[in-house]
Amino acid sequence: MKISSCFDGGRIEVVKTDSFNDIQVKIKKDSHSDFLQWFSFRLHGVKDQECTLKIINAGETSYTDGWKDYDICASTDREEWFRIPSNYDGKQLTADFVTDTDDIYFAYFAPYSFERHLDLLAFAQSSEHSRLINLGETVDGRDFDMLVIEDSEVDLVEKKNIWIIARQHPGETMAEWFVEGLLESLLDTDNPTARNLLQHCRFHVVPNMNPDGSYRGNLRTNATGANLNREWLEPTMEKSPEVFLVREQMHKSGLDMCLDVHGDEAIPYNFVAGCEGNPNYNEHLKDLEDTFKAAYAAASPDFQDVHKYDDDEPGKGDLRIATNYIGETFNTLAYTVEMPFKDNHDLPDEFNGWSADRCKKLGEDALIAINNTLVKL
Repeated sequence: MKISSCFDGGRIEVVKTDSFNDIQVKIKKDSHSDFLQWFSFRLHGVKDQECTLKIINAGETSYTDGWKDYDICASTDREEWFRIPSNYDGKQLTADFVTDTDDIYFAYFAPYSFERHLDLLAFAQSSEHSRLINLGETVDGRDFDMLVIEDSEVDLVEKKNIWIIARQHPGETMAEWFVEGLLESLLDTDNPTARNLLQHCRFHVVPNMNPDGSYRGNLRTNATGANLNREWLEPTMEKSPEVFLVREQMHKSGLDMCLDVHGDEAIPYNFVAGCEGNPNYNEHLKDLEDTFKAAYAAASPDFQDVHKYDDDEPGKGDLRIATNYIGETFNTLAYTVEMPFKDNHDLPDEFNGWSADRCKKLGEDALIAINNTLVKL
């Protein structure tokens, strides 16, 4: 029996592998940071064995509420990810399983590799409506890219600039699955919603804000240990080049709407978080938010607005956070989209939980909400 994590996005510490019914591992901290939650690893040599996997430090992680009602993601082919029933006792997370394959992969959520990220960019740039722009390099030297998508044959002076950014927190892989679904729908020439949007809007899409953290197997930080979603007031090229470069582009192009896509460890629902705590928040911005939420709920039963974060108190929004900074700076609609690591309790799926495919569908449906909000921008 062997456990390994020396691959793109892999991360785990091996504790004990001498007994099939007592396989012990520990989650490791993000690089240069104390965040502790993401795991992804391969277990080899367990074919047809009755196994018990134990994450023995689950109770010491950054978001312990995330383990309640959580089932581990697993795959034997690295394509389809299913759930293995798991139990959290306040200290460790335990899962019993049997596989008919020589090895099996486990992860906190269905991984989204850097290779798949590059494939997504290649797919998008094949469209006549899409341009791929290299913004620079990350701390580890990886290319950092943005897509600009519009129907360039329609020359409207007042085209709206719609920004979609995802995966500031690299372990929230559901965010890039969401963007994959959104891009596939947006670039579908037979999709009437997409055709209308591309005639009236210019989309700026950053599918992965944190390539280094993604490759390193971090949950929330980049290669320097920076939490990018706390860097928006004063980003630097040394500590947070990803935010610095994207923010620079936002100010150059202008911004009329922004969705910042994330995942939440504890709340088993899909929801959004807005800018109600910002100093500039007013009735017009509230109307934009209400319009978007109503349109999203009508487009997708997977979206709801009951179970979510508590509202920020007026004037006390944290402007280091992307959504708050963008909403305040550009005086327009900015939302953080949150998806679960667990399952959507409104529409549970016992076998798959909240899955990559469902993330993609929610991304597709976001276009309907954007389209139905345009008239008020």
